[in-house]
Amino acid sequence: MTARKTTTARKRPAKKCTDCKGTGEITETVRVGSARKHRDTEDRQSALCLACIGTGHAPTN
Repeated sequence: MTARKTTTARKRPAKKCTDCKGTGEITETVRVGSARKHRDTEDRQSALCLACIGTGHAPTN
């Protein structure tokens, strides 16, 4: 009897996150002022992408 052929499941390449474009980080505008009068400055700071939690891969929900 011949051996039965089985196929192996291929791993799909992970899709890039659309929010951070695969980097895992986004830039946020720095805001200053009291709670009512927030002013946006020209300064930017990097932040962790909340959509992919910094992995750079698209969520699989």
